[in-house]
Amino acid sequence: SEAVEEKVSLSDRFGLWLGFHKCSQDEYLDMIDGYVRYHALAIDPETLRAEALEWATTRGSRSGRVAWQFTQDLAGRLGKPLKD
Repeated sequence: SEAVEEKVSLSDRFGLWLGFHKCSQDEYLDMIDGYVRYHALAIDPETLRAEALEWATTRGSRSGRVAWQFTQDLAGRLGKPLKD
């Protein structure tokens, strides 16, 4: 596809690769806790943990990218905008 070719071209040109490395469950939950605190999202800690773990399980991965996607979804469900 065009998008993939563009990314490969940029990689060849600049020698840059972005990796989304898997992390431990504790690291994943720590990232989400940090995002939730920073963006002042009000949610019960046990509910947050359960939803975050379910999110990672259904996506088959735990990474910084998955943590951020979960945070974006959570903010949307709570009707709360994310800070810049």
